[in-house]
Amino acid sequence: MKSLGYISAFLGGAIAGAALGLLLAPENGKDTRSKIKTAVDDFCEKYNINLNRKQKEELADNMQEAAEEV
Repeated sequence: MKSLGYISAFLGGAIAGAALGLLLAPENGKDTRSKIKTAVDDFCEKYNINLNRKQKEELADNMQEAAEEV
């Protein structure tokens, strides 16, 4: 059970890092949000993580908000 927490923390950090890189790139918001959504979709597919559409959108929104705070 403890290892699941470590894996989740690692995956969350990897996604957040990718989102930060995308958000700091000089592109407009629509393109950036699209790239984040694609990155989240690809990541979830690669690691067989099942999230519904709303959960993916919330994750992308949370990552965007976190990056704006930095």
